[in-house]
Amino acid sequence: MPLLKVNQIASYSGNTLTVGTTGDTVTLASGATSSGFGLTWNQTVQTTNFTASVGVGYMVNTSTAAVTVTLPASPSIGDQIQFVDYNETAAINEIILNGNGLKIDGTTSTSSIRNSGEGVTIMYSGTTRGWIPVLAANEGTTALDSSYSLDFLIVAGGGGGGTLGGGGGAGGYRTSTQTATQGTVITVTVGSGGAGSIGAHDAPGSNGSSGSNSSISGSGLTTITSAGGGYAGGYTNSGGSGGSGGGGGSSGGSNGAGNTPSTSPSQGNNGGTGSNTGPNYGGGGGGGAGAVGGNGSGTTGGNGGNGTASSITGSSVTYAGGGGAGTNGGGTAGTGGTGGGGNGTNNSTTASSGTVNTGSGGGGGGFPPSGLGGNGGSGVVIISVATVHYSSTSSGSPTVTTNGSNTILKFTGSGTYTV
Repeated sequence: MPLLKVNQIASYSGNTLTVGTTGDTVTLASGATSSGFGLTWNQTVQTTNFTASVGVGYMVNTSTAAVTVTLPASPSIGDQIQFVDYNETAAINEIILNGNGLKIDGTTSTSSIRNSGEGVTIMYSGTTRGWIPVLAANEGTTALDSSYSLDFLIVAGGGGGGTLGGGGGAGGYRTSTQTATQGTVITVTVGSGGAGSIGAHDAPGSNGSSGSNSSISGSGLTTITSAGGGYAGGYTNSGGSGGSGGGGGSSGGSNGAGNTPSTSPSQGNNGGTGSNTGPNYGGGGGGGAGAVGGNGSGTTGGNGGNGTASSITGSSVTYAGGGGAGTNGGGTAGTGGTGGGGNGTNNSTTASSGTVNTGSGGGGGGFPPSGLGGNGGSGVVIISVATVHYSSTSSGSPTVTTNGSNTILKFTGSGTYTV
């Protein structure tokens, strides 16, 4: 047996080394490391992103910001790491575990510790399930959470303008914040804009067409549907109801109702009413997400209702303006509402269309036979998710950008995003 130094306690028996006997205290020297003796606690409280080592426990303080922990790239089965929410703020700023190419609890994305005061020990179990929780405290219903918060903007297609008519109503404008579990497929539907009128005067087709609905849905999510904008009435016809209502025709057409079907908060506003007075017989403006459409008069067409601004992309952008109304051969046509509403016309030219992917209404046409209504603008669906949780799995070719710590997916056509 080798000669032992002072304060070493050891004995050999074949290939077995026994350290200490009953009643002994075994202490590692300062700066020494252990292997196979359980977890060693890192003495420094972690406040910024770091890479963890196996066999170590970490106190993590998220009082000022979330902390991302990168797990070891080449662990062995049975390796363990422990984390504790040092300042009990994980419910506000989570502790994010990055698998570094390996699975966490059977999934390939990040997982989070997000209960205040939670402590979790994870063990590497192999390639099938990767790191799994084996011990936890204050964990609530689950130790590792793979459900993430997403923000949504859903704007439907705008309605088309009418002949001698009102402006098209804007598509419904709705927002939502929801939590989705990793692996959830979110189905995105983007509504098209309604066609402008194709018939002159009181001929068939003098009304515009309604816009189409936009929506998001997925397992565990509340389905959100924004209604297409109401069509504009032509001549004596009333405007249609929808997300926002279409304007009435120039010769006394009634307004279409907005927020149809009813949502809370409201997804849109009513259109305006046509004048039925000369000499220029103004139609009613289409309703917008932010305001009602204006009523027509004997000399002017009603203006489209203004849209509503959103900063989900990082910049303030206004969507869902109502279309301006037309007049009969003179006077002043209505202007489109902010957010892309098409302008009306006061002569025998086709009114302007709502701006694409804003859900805005088309403008109302003027004097027939060629004073036709403009098309409604197509809708848009935008999703914002924290970049650390972004899966990069989508269909439908959304435009992907970043804004601070979030990744933004802008869908201008139907598709999917997998959480």
